[in-house]
Amino acid sequence: MKVPNRDRQLFLQDKIDLVLKVNYSSSVFAIIFGVACLLFLDIKGVIPYTFFGYAFLNLSNTFLFFKHRNLTLTYNITSILSMTGAILVTLFSGGIRSPFIFILAIVVFAAYVTTMVYGQIYLIFNLVVIALLFLYDLGDFRISENTVPEASKSWFAFLSTIFAVYLLGGVFGKNLLRAHNRLYNSRNEIQERIKEKETLLKEVHHRVKNNLQTVSSLLSLQSRAIADEKIGTIIKSSQNRVVSMAMVHEMLYKRDDYLSKIELKPYVQELCEYLVRSVKGNTNNVKLNLEIDDNKLSIDTVIPLGLIINETITNALKYGIKEDQPGELTIALQKVSDNRYVMHIGDNGIGYSDEINPKTSKSLGLKLIYNLARQLRGSISRETNKKGTHYRMEFQEIVEDFNAIE
Repeated sequence: MKVPNRDRQLFLQDKIDLVLKVNYSSSVFAIIFGVACLLFLDIKGVIPYTFFGYAFLNLSNTFLFFKHRNLTLTYNITSILSMTGAILVTLFSGGIRSPFIFILAIVVFAAYVTTMVYGQIYLIFNLVVIALLFLYDLGDFRISENTVPEASKSWFAFLSTIFAVYLLGGVFGKNLLRAHNRLYNSRNEIQERIKEKETLLKEVHHRVKNNLQTVSSLLSLQSRAIADEKIGTIIKSSQNRVVSMAMVHEMLYKRDDYLSKIELKPYVQELCEYLVRSVKGNTNNVKLNLEIDDNKLSIDTVIPLGLIINETITNALKYGIKEDQPGELTIALQKVSDNRYVMHIGDNGIGYSDEINPKTSKSLGLKLIYNLARQLRGSISRETNKKGTHYRMEFQEIVEDFNAIE
């Protein structure tokens, strides 16, 4: 199912709100941290100016977002600034032992909140940084020194922890919970809409089935009232065509999943058994052989396919298998590719002349068979090397798109 535009917009807005909230909060906290380092913790040099520089650049990046509206660009600039600032502060506050190193974990967490790809990229990069900091701590080479006075280390660790906990809980946690609640409510709303549409769809199939059955009953009554056998036969054939379509809607109505897919084997079996009873009566010598895989096809495919089977089987029962003579009907259908199928259908009756084809024959049934095959974007050919009448048809599953009414 496609996500409605409104839900996509809500999802995007949640991401925008989270990025902006993180940018504002981290910038403000960086300014407070920088002021605290200069005025109260007696930390000079790189650390406080890193905080001030980060706050200025990050706020500038945030304000520029409202001009270009590129969230990915804004997020990546923020992440790069955060990693650069965290690495500098960590180097000048104890290296691998610095409490500020946990800010790198927040950068990774923020990346995974955005996308899986960014999460993996920033995870690998930060793991490499941490490994290099560890190796740097083990070696004798130094490019920086711990600028945090001994008396201020506890306070520096305390503020670093508060910074990390606030970002994780007060910013990420709060916004993710709000997004989760909104998503949960949206999901419930979508499920209610789906349930309502499923009920309406079920009612539609029920009404269509009833209407087609009414038409079938009217045709049956009309055929009984007509003395002309030829006209009665024509009406009976029309009734069978209506029944073949009504069966599709009846099967969809009885389904629990309400998908517009028909299980082909039970449908073909029910249709053929009905046709045999309709033409030959309840007691007959006709054997039905079905070799059909467990395929489910769309209603746009099954209705024309059912009409083709109806015409072929009806002709076989009327003209191929004479009176009470024993006979066999065979239908085999296999899937040959993603949406292409091959069907073999035939009987072992007397068959008909090779000179009869849709162009030379006045038979509506024969013309329907070939026209419906083209409707299924396929082709049908007669197999003349077998006893009786046999057809081979290759066709494609048809799935018609429609626009939902909001």
